[in-house]
Amino acid sequence: MAFSTKLSVATHMLALIAIFENEEVTSEAMAASIQTNPVVVRKLLSQLNKAGLIETSRGSGKTKLATLAQDISLYDIYQAVEKKQEVFKIHQDTNPACIVGGNIQTVLSKTMNDVERHVQQALETVSLQDIVTDIERVDNTKRGK
Repeated sequence: MAFSTKLSVATHMLALIAIFENEEVTSEAMAASIQTNPVVVRKLLSQLNKAGLIETSRGSGKTKLATLAQDISLYDIYQAVEKKQEVFKIHQDTNPACIVGGNIQTVLSKTMNDVERHVQQALETVSLQDIVTDIERVDNTKRGK
């Protein structure tokens, strides 16, 4: 089972933009920090731009947050970069003649919907600013500040 890393990569990118707000952070610099291909970064930048989370300038290549970091939740970022909104998908091709196969979707759907709602609520409570603050705190601790 594969899980997407788009949320963490996009959050990484937005944290770079927030922390280095007075500098030009290129897709190549972001890719080097993330250790991925700049094409991946540019694709996610496009999605973040379409979602209204960032603003880009053609000439300068300057990318900035479209709003304050404290006003961007992890759920906003998740919605911007993930095509599907389901955290879990229930398998559909089951044997309806089997007691489990005939009923598993109905039984699991309520639980999975509850879990997804809790995940959404948890992501809504964490802002990009919270992430930036934690990054800076951890970095200061590492540096002995």
